[in-house]
Amino acid sequence: MTTPYSSEAFLHQLLGKALAAHASDIHLKVGQPPGARVRGDMVYFRVDKIRPEDSEAAARVLLAGQPARDELAALQEHDTSVVVPGLGRFRVSLYRQRGSLAIVLRSIPLQVPSFDELGVPSAVRALAEQDHGLVLVAGTAGSGKSTTLAAFVGHINATLPRHIITLEDPIEHVHEDNRSSVSQREIGVDTADFPTALRAALRQDPDVVMVSSLHDGASFELALHAAETGHLVLAAVHTPDVARTLGRLLALGKSPGEARDRLADCLLGVVAQRLLPRRDGTGEVLAAEVLIATAAVREAIRRPEGSPSLRELMEKGVTPYGMQTFEAHVRQLVGQGIITKETAKAVTSL
Repeated sequence: MTTPYSSEAFLHQLLGKALAAHASDIHLKVGQPPGARVRGDMVYFRVDKIRPEDSEAAARVLLAGQPARDELAALQEHDTSVVVPGLGRFRVSLYRQRGSLAIVLRSIPLQVPSFDELGVPSAVRALAEQDHGLVLVAGTAGSGKSTTLAAFVGHINATLPRHIITLEDPIEHVHEDNRSSVSQREIGVDTADFPTALRAALRQDPDVVMVSSLHDGASFELALHAAETGHLVLAAVHTPDVARTLGRLLALGKSPGEARDRLADCLLGVVAQRLLPRRDGTGEVLAAEVLIATAAVREAIRRPEGSPSLRELMEKGVTPYGMQTFEAHVRQLVGQGIITKETAKAVTSL
């Protein structure tokens, strides 16, 4: 049955209106009108509620040319990405709920963002120019981890003659070769899973390996091994702050003591970030805490008992190393008039 959602033009118009309202995500779910996440809140278009045939039609348009389109009846969840001319690239997540298809699209700019455009702290940028070691980008869902990782890859690609391999699920930002050669591999399309791809990457002569999600013990072990053997490893971790990021990874290690020593040896730094609504309503701004792996930080990872906490080390490392706590950055954003005091109070104890 033909529906408006069978039309590519209709879907593109819907996405265009959502982006004009500065939406980060667009939702299509049976039983409600199309929705969009604007400045953190869900808002809905003033149109008819979506029917099962509408969401199925939209899925067929979005999956055009992909094998999953022919398997739609059996599909339970599926992640991919699409390019909409004139609007940009979208990460697409399809899933079933109450037996019907639902779709969430996240906007990804076609242009790879720079560190300056994102507002990434300067101490983090220096990590992109290291020859080897482990750099972690942490945050909860929707905190911009993938975009920050893309900025890392973009910076290296623009400035250094390297071979970069990215392992992504799915591929989001597309990198054209510049000074570097960039090989982008999508989980489920170009390779089976992250551990398989990481093992293979070490035989593909990389200088840099980017991992879009470090969430299991096998991947963590392989990422450590890659960093230990002379590669720069950039990886995202789904944790809210620096302390819980390191705690999560250490819990994944086979031997806690050995994992502490190995992580202390190869860690370069951690940036844990969140996106906060701007005061002027024009979008979101990055707020981050930054840990740089100084000698004192490495010792605190190896022997936490009797060492200063990571928070204390971040507070003491502001001037010499460019470290910062999340609270300090939020306070700075308030002082600059970028976010409101109400936003600051909602996310910290300020």
